[in-house]
Amino acid sequence: MDYSEKQTRVMATAGLNLIAQALSIYDNDLRLAVCNRRFQEMFDLPDELTSPGASFEETIEHMALKGEYGDVEDIAALVQARVDQARAFEPHYVERRRNNGQVISIEGAPLPQGGWVTVYTDITRTKRVEELLRTRSAELSDQVLSHAEELSATNRELAATISALEEAKRQLTEIESRTRLTTEMMPAHIAHVDADGHYTFTNRRLSSVFPGRPSEIVGLHISEALGEMAYAKIEPNLLAAYTGTNSVFEFNEDHNQRRIRVALTSDQSGGVYILSMDITEETQARVALQQSRRRAMAAQMTSGLAHDFSNLLTIILGMQGKLAKMHLTKEAEDLVQGTLSAARRGGRLLNRIADMTGNRTLRPQATDLHALLQDLKLLASPSLPQAVGLSVLDNTPDQLLLLDPGMLQDSLLNLVLNARDACGTSGQITVSAHIVGQTWLEISLTDTGPGFSKEALDKALNPFFTTKGGEGSGLGLPMVYDMVKLAGGDMRISNTLTGAQVVLRLPYRVAPAARGGMALLVEDSDDLRAAFRDMLIDLGFSVIEATSVDEACALAANLDEITLVLSDIRLQGEATGLDLEERLRGSLFPVILMTSLPPTDPQHRTALSRGPVLQKPFTTSQLSALISPEHTS
Repeated sequence: MDYSEKQTRVMATAGLNLIAQALSIYDNDLRLAVCNRRFQEMFDLPDELTSPGASFEETIEHMALKGEYGDVEDIAALVQARVDQARAFEPHYVERRRNNGQVISIEGAPLPQGGWVTVYTDITRTKRVEELLRTRSAELSDQVLSHAEELSATNRELAATISALEEAKRQLTEIESRTRLTTEMMPAHIAHVDADGHYTFTNRRLSSVFPGRPSEIVGLHISEALGEMAYAKIEPNLLAAYTGTNSVFEFNEDHNQRRIRVALTSDQSGGVYILSMDITEETQARVALQQSRRRAMAAQMTSGLAHDFSNLLTIILGMQGKLAKMHLTKEAEDLVQGTLSAARRGGRLLNRIADMTGNRTLRPQATDLHALLQDLKLLASPSLPQAVGLSVLDNTPDQLLLLDPGMLQDSLLNLVLNARDACGTSGQITVSAHIVGQTWLEISLTDTGPGFSKEALDKALNPFFTTKGGEGSGLGLPMVYDMVKLAGGDMRISNTLTGAQVVLRLPYRVAPAARGGMALLVEDSDDLRAAFRDMLIDLGFSVIEATSVDEACALAANLDEITLVLSDIRLQGEATGLDLEERLRGSLFPVILMTSLPPTDPQHRTALSRGPVLQKPFTTSQLSALISPEHTS
């Protein structure tokens, strides 16, 4: 116990000793927590029974043996009855005359944290006045005096009851306040609607889950608060919940294409409790993780086959090479060259399989999408026939985005070349890019070719499916699909009125903008902190350091110069870098997380759902790639 705690305890004890009433507080185990001097004096208790930890049962036994409760034949039964009464933890008020003639009132009440407080008041004088009134008031009938005494006792009991009710009201108010504060801090909307669909409760977080909606919605109908389109997706499950059928479901919100999870629970009284959460980032992380697992399984299945197949191709190439050196007929030479060509094509196919199933890691970095799309046009145009046009419509904002530029450009080139093959000698290819609801970057490619056949629409994303005969590997679109899924996005193929269409959706994430200045480095390893400090200094930052979330938050709250936070996920104390990112969310500076945890670790997966994560060890250039220069939105 530190000095301030000791001082507080001394002051509290002094204050209790000034009270004219006796007071005792026992905990859940009926052990004394605190009492005042008046309690010891009133019942003449020894020091050991007024010290913290003293047993309630032993105290009652001591008082009974001294005659506090009069002549008692079975002291053990009396003690047990008092203990059982105390363990019931129910408010009570009684008046009792002691064996020394003193009359006391005993008022007991339970504590919300558990335990029991009792106040003993000397009402001897009050009782004597009542008796004197009875003796000297000959004019008053015994019945009136009796009623007066009863009224006086009732008033005292009523006062005690009012005091207990006021304390209960205060406690309930505190509990309600804490509950509301807790619900309002949750990253979800919690609400209740009555049988008519009107909100009776909300934690005022609707706008955080459904951007653009109001937060003060008590009294509004759910359809009015959500809007017709969102309500139409919830209504069937809401009607089922009114009948007692609880449900959990997900849907895409039309306004900004966020993924929403909703849980509906009947209150069994005609209303429904509603819990809704924005799980867009969780869904993106789940998609990326599923794709990684599929690729790992594919790698396990194909690695052995590819190894054996590669050995067979090597033997075939060697044997055919020997045959080519022999004096063969023209027909035989053609067969040898055909075999060699097929074997080499098999080797190239093995390399493509290795690209798809190998350790193909997405490496997001601050990317100028405008420049990437312009480069795409420059790279692809020389490969197109003269009568095939390529248009690039860039409707994205002037922001650097977190993308893997190499993988994205390769994928778009692949799609352009596929469209070229579909158009033949003439046609038009159009690549367009725009943002959907501040949630997705959508890039679509359309052509004026014949479009996808019905079979292609069903199988185009399956590995090795091709409509190009021996000229195609059937791995082009699957590799694009693999890239999109690794990023946590989605890919859709379809036909339009003029040809085929491929749409890529990638998570829209703006690159952290750093202007130089001061970086807050949060790392609990001295050696690593020194290395990261040097990296940040090389990038033009001055550096302040912290080892825990609390320390970092205190610095961030008091230093306006901070322009960047670089934090490990695992830190000193219970709080993690994920907690730090949540506490600093909404700040003017970006927060970049780093870790040595494997990508399969739950904390690493959670971090990936919020943005890119630097995997230790990393280089200064990898850190720099995540930080964009100051830009305008």
